Amino acid sequence: MSRIYYIFSNGRMKRQDNTIYLENEYGEKKSIPIEDVDHIHIFGEMDMNTKLMNFLSQNGVMLHFYNYYGYYAGSFMPRRKNVSGDLTVKQVQNYLNKQKRLYIAYQFIDSAVFHILRNLRNYDGVEEFISDIEKERNLLNGIQSIQELMGIEGRIRNIYYQAFNVFLRDDFKMEKREMNPPSNPINALISFGNSLMYQVVLSEIYHTQLDPTISFLHEPSERRYSLSLDISEIFKPLIVDPIIFKLINNRVLTLDDFDEDLNYCYLKEDGRKKFIKEFDDKLKTTIMHRKLKRKLSYRGFIRQECYKLIKHLLGDEDYKPLKAWW
Repeated sequence: MSRIYYIFSNGRMKRQDNTIYLENEYGEKKSIPIEDVDHIHIFGEMDMNTKLMNFLSQNGVMLHFYNYYGYYAGSFMPRRKNVSGDLTVKQVQNYLNKQKRLYIAYQFIDSAVFHILRNLRNYDGVEEFISDIEKERNLLNGIQSIQELMGIEGRIRNIYYQAFNVFLRDDFKMEKREMNPPSNPINALISFGNSLMYQVVLSEIYHTQLDPTISFLHEPSERRYSLSLDISEIFKPLIVDPIIFKLINNRVLTLDDFDEDLNYCYLKEDGRKKFIKEFDDKLKTTIMHRKLKRKLSYRGFIRQECYKLIKHLLGDEDYKPLKAWW
């Protein structure tokens, strides 16, 4: 079974026969058989050469890089073998057609709001926030543009984030959402979790024939895989947010797990490891799929979402996003 590796220390990585050879700054050495690797996440500074990169590419291994603060910086993705010119044309056509694009974008947000409300219903004292979100949600039915959709989504998330102050521990206060840079622990957690979610979705898109640069909700632009941002909207409230709530309220994470650099707040290495462990456990958790009649992991649901979108683009079946029933 393929495995995911996280590297936090600095060091070097090279090919050694049919293994990936790692040596960190402390002189610790490790060899990983190439067949045991699917993704490698690098949080430290790592020296590597083209011989290794060719080896990884040949075996379909992805590298994901994170900056000093632990946020996603980019990925090395092997040459895609699973491509379809026909699907790419249809993906572009759905983007260029205003109504078709709006339909898909609406589905992403409709699912996101469903999961936001699902989260809030687990807590007492947030009834007013739920009511305000439902009022905004009703406005989605009359939207005429992506801009309107994004505006409503933005207001819903602002209400949602304010509700955090009702049920999270007092030392994790959410004043407002700040991303660039996050200035307090709760914003740092959201940014870190969303960053992990983004690369997981990107990895699942890579295994399909979808073009990750052609999106519907977020505007396609240079230097980003915007379809990953689109699909992540569904899974951020379903996967990332409940992890944040659990780690904070169960005191797995405390303020000692954070550091501040001027106006920048970020997780320390131990805090990242705690979050990543919970994140990986969540992705591996399985649910009995009521249509497929078999168990599917959370990661599997992400891949399935990609396939559902493909069927829609090909005209086989209208896209209906995931809405967790469990």
